Amino acid sequence: RSSDLPSRITCGYVVVKPIVTHFTETSARFEDGTVEEDIDVVIFATGYTYSCPLIKDCLDENQKINTLYRRIFPPKLEKPTLGVIGLVQPLGAIMPVTEMQARWVTRVFKGLCKLPPLEEMKADIKKKDDVLLKCFGAARQNSLQLDWIEYLDELATSIGVKPKIHLLFLTDPCFALKLFFGSCTTYQYRLMGPGKWSGAKDAIKGQWDRIVLATKHRDVKIQPNCFPVLAILGLLCLFAALIAVCYA
Repeated sequence: RSSDLPSRITCGYVVVKPIVTHFTETSARFEDGTVEEDIDVVIFATGYTYSCPLIKDCLDENQKINTLYRRIFPPKLEKPTLGVIGLVQPLGAIMPVTEMQARWVTRVFKGLCKLPPLEEMKADIKKKDDVLLKCFGAARQNSLQLDWIEYLDELATSIGVKPKIHLLFLTDPCFALKLFFGSCTTYQYRLMGPGKWSGAKDAIKGQWDRIVLATKHRDVKIQPNCFPVLAILGLLCLFAALIAVCYA
């Protein structure tokens, strides 16, 4: 995706429109009722079509894949011997999601994690489908959407690797605060439980330093005698805020 796209949208050079309902010879009508006239070229950037020909009843009547338990297991199989990995469109990076899916699937295959009864899986699928419809709409291209953190936490709970922050507050409160209020990265799912990694804690502590390092091209020497402009501006803002509070 072009990094120039957000600025082009902001400046108005690119206009975001809803779903196209139909075309005429020279125009296009959209879902909100608007019409674009005198169109010269239409580029169909539709991506790809997904399907599951090996799994019976995997697609619903609208060709949406929403009948997999936790987006992975076909619930009607006699035994959980088949798992679909990566057939999701998370609001975040897909690689951590597929890694977590693979961790859970392998434990199910080995018998270390058990799937619930069929009716319970169907109820969960229906519940998730209702949430999907409410949050992302009924369009087919949205049928793979999911909330990144919520989904990872759900799988991590099933595996037994979701960090117990209340226990971390008792043993290492500073780290617990960093984990709770800091960036949500998948190192946290290597702190405890199956697949625990001894370097996960240090990786979480240093993740912001690594982000800054990647954008830091050179060291800037701070002049010791430079005029503290930012400090003075901060004091002026604080003074103005106190005056506003006093006269309010």
